[in-house]
Amino acid sequence: MKFSEKWLREWVNPAIGTQELMDQLTMAGLEVDGFEPVAGEFSGVIVGEVRSVAPHPDADKLRVCEVAGGDEVVQVVCGAPNVREGMKVPFAVVGAVLPGDFSIKKAKLRGQPSNGMLCSESELGLSDDHAGLMELPADATTGQDMSDYLGLNDVSIDVDLTPNRADCLSLRGLAREVGVLTGQPVQEPGLRAVPASHDQKPAIVVEAPAECPRYLGRIIRNVDLSAETPLWMVEKLRRSGIRSIDAAVDITNYVMLELGQPLHAFDRAEIEGGIVVRLARESEELVLLDGQTVKLTPDTLVIADHEKPLAIAGVMGGEHSGVSERTRDIVLESAWFEPVALAGKARHYGLHTDASHRFERGVDYQLARTAMERATALLLQITGGEAGEIVEVASEAHLPQERQVTLRSGRLNAVLGMAIDAARVEDILTRLGLDIVDSTGDRWTIRVPSYRPDISIEEDLIEEVGRIYGYNNLPVTEPVGSLAMRPKPEALRPASAVRNFLVSRGYQEAITYSFVDPKVQEILDPEREGIALANPISADLAVMRTTLWSGLVKTLEYNQKRQQPRIRLFETGLRFIREGDQIEQQPMLAGIVTGSQLPENWANGRREADFFDVKGELESLFRLLGVGVRFEAGKHPALHPGQTARLLLGERQVGWLGTMHPQVQKKLDLNGTILMFELFLNPIVSGYVPNFKEFSKFPEVRRDLAIIIGNEIAFADVDRVVRDNAGERLTALRAFDVYEGEKLGEGKRSLALSLFWQHPERTLNDDEVHELFNRVIDALQKELGATLRS
Repeated sequence: MKFSEKWLREWVNPAIGTQELMDQLTMAGLEVDGFEPVAGEFSGVIVGEVRSVAPHPDADKLRVCEVAGGDEVVQVVCGAPNVREGMKVPFAVVGAVLPGDFSIKKAKLRGQPSNGMLCSESELGLSDDHAGLMELPADATTGQDMSDYLGLNDVSIDVDLTPNRADCLSLRGLAREVGVLTGQPVQEPGLRAVPASHDQKPAIVVEAPAECPRYLGRIIRNVDLSAETPLWMVEKLRRSGIRSIDAAVDITNYVMLELGQPLHAFDRAEIEGGIVVRLARESEELVLLDGQTVKLTPDTLVIADHEKPLAIAGVMGGEHSGVSERTRDIVLESAWFEPVALAGKARHYGLHTDASHRFERGVDYQLARTAMERATALLLQITGGEAGEIVEVASEAHLPQERQVTLRSGRLNAVLGMAIDAARVEDILTRLGLDIVDSTGDRWTIRVPSYRPDISIEEDLIEEVGRIYGYNNLPVTEPVGSLAMRPKPEALRPASAVRNFLVSRGYQEAITYSFVDPKVQEILDPEREGIALANPISADLAVMRTTLWSGLVKTLEYNQKRQQPRIRLFETGLRFIREGDQIEQQPMLAGIVTGSQLPENWANGRREADFFDVKGELESLFRLLGVGVRFEAGKHPALHPGQTARLLLGERQVGWLGTMHPQVQKKLDLNGTILMFELFLNPIVSGYVPNFKEFSKFPEVRRDLAIIIGNEIAFADVDRVVRDNAGERLTALRAFDVYEGEKLGEGKRSLALSLFWQHPERTLNDDEVHELFNRVIDALQKELGATLRS
């Protein structure tokens, strides 16, 4: 927000200098980003009157002028195209010094003496306009110093506001803040209602009340838009960084800067039927005021008539319906648009306007009528015309509701670190415009005004009291907190143990974004829809991840394109799953492996890592964590059929392990055999507490067993059946031989097992071992169809 200091002092004029004013604004949270003089440094420039203009005898483009500058009339040679008899202009007399240390001296131009110079705006450092002389109003006093006449003893101050302080995007809001900070009264301009002088009213229909809960329109007839904007208004706009265009546009910009409410003026002759506030229709186009043609999207709120769109609501008007010197009747618009409905719309079309900047941050929803009355009064004053009645369409159900927030003195004192007198607190709140509806001594109930949408909780009120009281006045205190040790289950292993284990196995930890490319995620996890971001950084970071593989495969691709032959990556982090109306954040562990199993050196072979290598590493991890996870064949859309395992903890699935599906690998443009795993982190870090068991002093008994089973039977099933039937004294089960061949028949294999029993307190006898051994054989035959190999 850029503004003129003198303009601000018309509202509130504290007895402090410019630097102190800027310091107070900055310390109150309204950071001053910079300031600059409103004009270049010059002297000896007065208001001059051109008495006569004659052609130069020896130059077609020059004129010989007689210029009055007080008590005398002098001759000046001028080449400006707009010089004419009777105009008032800035006149640099002989001896004047212009910006850039340019001195004015007597001279001869093509033989004609010239005693001074008539100046353009650029020559005075007022703007970049050098097309012609700066024309002053006819009532300017001839001979008056230009600095005094224009009030150039002024600076433009640029305040860098945080997005929550939209109320300070106006002189009214800034004056309110300065008044509170300095204790000075704020003098608002006379804001009066303009009575209707004709009975014509615009027809207004709001089809999108949720996006536009309040819309006002008014017809002003017989305006003269060829009228010059007053110099005082042009100067205030210029010093606020806005160029003067025409009277109607200048007035709407002026009111926007003054009160904070953007307005727009339509040429009534270009409106077919009436005003319709609606969402854009498919494939509608609009030529904007800047000449750009945009194709409107269906989520864009537009101001339209019965035939066509007229403007992008809250952003920019259309070229066709804009006002011009030919305009005689205008429809003046003032509205309140829902900030969320307009958020990002200007950027979507490559635009950024003063109106969109304010509407996206939140305009006072009670301000629309006041701003319209102010703009109407200025229009009638400058352009003439007749104002009609204001038509207002409002949806109370969609307008913001009045808010009340409670402030507790105890909480206030605790956060600020000191006790502030209740009377001082009430004074600060009142001067901020916050209405105290109830006060009980230790708490206040505050009604929040409509121009402060940023205040919604108690902490917001504490911040307001703190910044107005003065951050520098708050004591420096050390933070105090309880350092009591919280109990931690011994069986719960920290995630760092998992990370350390994988690093010890040669993995590198990766940290990727939680938002990922929706196309990649659709390939890896087609069964879940990612949660779309409302305002993504880019198109390839547009959804929240449902699997950590989405980030790891991009990291893998990056490394493969840089000729890395052996890649072993893992990541711990959250995935985001929508469950009904809720979003669940689930801690996960994922990994990806490709290339050789061992680092290349003279002793290691070049064997590629396979499914069983990674399976073995996970089994080692589970033994470290003390969890009994088993592997079971399964299917996953991103993994190779026949090389995919579900990981089960009891009957609960806790993850996946497998080789990347060839079609998935082709779509992702990856090379080599790629192995992936992903686990829920919470279940696998909850293991058991190890307990010491005394070693048995008695001999161990071993029995060997060879069985023939089908190839489709996994060893895990054999292991389960043996352990379920071998009794509690079974200490080990080992497979020491596997054989497949023609002698066994197709689809068969021989598996040789060793079973070990040991009792902690005595020697086992042959009969009881023989009974357990036979029970195992019977169970293998009944449950798995195994036969003893002869």
